[in-house]
Amino acid sequence: MGGRLFGTNGVRGVINKDMNVQLAMDLGKAIGTFMGGRVAIGNDSRTSAAMIKSAVSSGLMCAGAQVLDLGLVPTPVVQHYVKNNGLAGGIMITASHNPPEFNGIKCIDSDGTEMPRSKEEEIERLYFTRTFRSMPWNAVGQMRQASGAVHDYLDSVKRLVDADAIRGAGLTVVLDCANGAGVVSTPLLLDDLNVRAITINCNPQGTFPGHPSEPVESHLRDLIAMVKDTGADMGIAHDGDADRTIFVDDKGRYLYGDKSLAITAEAMVRENGGGTVVTPVSSSMAVEDVVRRAGGDIIYTRVGSPVVARKMIEVKALFGGEENGGLIFPKHQYCRDGAMTVAKMLEIVTRNGPLSKLVDNIPTYSQDKRKLVCSEECKERVLAALVEHYRSQRVDTTDGVKICYDDGWTLVRPSGTEPLFRIYSEAKTSEDAKKRSEECEKVLVDLLAR
Repeated sequence: MGGRLFGTNGVRGVINKDMNVQLAMDLGKAIGTFMGGRVAIGNDSRTSAAMIKSAVSSGLMCAGAQVLDLGLVPTPVVQHYVKNNGLAGGIMITASHNPPEFNGIKCIDSDGTEMPRSKEEEIERLYFTRTFRSMPWNAVGQMRQASGAVHDYLDSVKRLVDADAIRGAGLTVVLDCANGAGVVSTPLLLDDLNVRAITINCNPQGTFPGHPSEPVESHLRDLIAMVKDTGADMGIAHDGDADRTIFVDDKGRYLYGDKSLAITAEAMVRENGGGTVVTPVSSSMAVEDVVRRAGGDIIYTRVGSPVVARKMIEVKALFGGEENGGLIFPKHQYCRDGAMTVAKMLEIVTRNGPLSKLVDNIPTYSQDKRKLVCSEECKERVLAALVEHYRSQRVDTTDGVKICYDDGWTLVRPSGTEPLFRIYSEAKTSEDAKKRSEECEKVLVDLLAR
């Protein structure tokens, strides 16, 4: 008996439907059997956090694990605590940017990185075969509250930037924590860095009354308006578990994640006189343009922050990240980190600002995104035929099929969860991006009909 529980970012589902107490407890038993030893657990602000965390913790203790409860904290705080305290692993109770009726269970490896698929498969095997440990009465695990995790994490962040320069810059920001876990860390960070913070949605509230927790432009209208009204140097927005950060510049412009990724990548490469940046094949060419402009190298990976992080470890990369606001700073830790991203951007603006000037210095590309229905059994055949069709172009098959042009690309990726292809195109103009997507879509329709 087997199956798949873990998606790209943990086990997620709607509370008391897919994600229920029995599943959480049995998964806790499987994780406790696999990890053993001391395990840290944290949660975001969702209304179901205590229920799911209690169930998972009961399962962990049943299997003999010692549970350290960090309370309401961002995901990167749990990762930092696990890595720096020699723990067997960690668990974050979060559904990140999903709506409030969802919750999830995310596993963290002993080195603080997101758990690799091979280890998740072993946990799934224990779960589905029900071969987890059940310890006798005198060997069950205990649970205790652990304090100081946020303080230690923020100290680590501040050590990696020029905190004194930021303190002297007299910056004002507007901060939107989406009523999520960032409320316990980012306001403190800004206070420590002498940054005046005008805060919205900075109270923890599991119904996300301010706006949904995904920091897309349509959800951040209040933040954008507040930046314009107050003349702030920037707007800062987190997702629900604060491992991602999205910015609004001093002119009130929403910055898509590829802009902040490019600005930070260029600054990191310039500061270090070169270096390697790692990012997925779906990232904008703007990132490669600025990295090469600054004298650095770029490596592309499959989509997904754990894949990016592991490639960064392998090649000893200087910096990496995704275009969704998830940036990875290896000197801090090999995972997406919202507060570290905030501190670094404050330092970059202090040294090179204002933010709007930095944005205008990034090459501009337009993107087109669309979907095409395709049955699961056809996906491999069609992708192989697509590679053959575009053999005269430079084609990258790292993740799906990426057709590379001098001024952009078209990427066709099979969805991991639905019977469809996702088609992304990038070009210097929106017309060219659209034209490339349309052309590729026609080719795919033709290949599907064969």
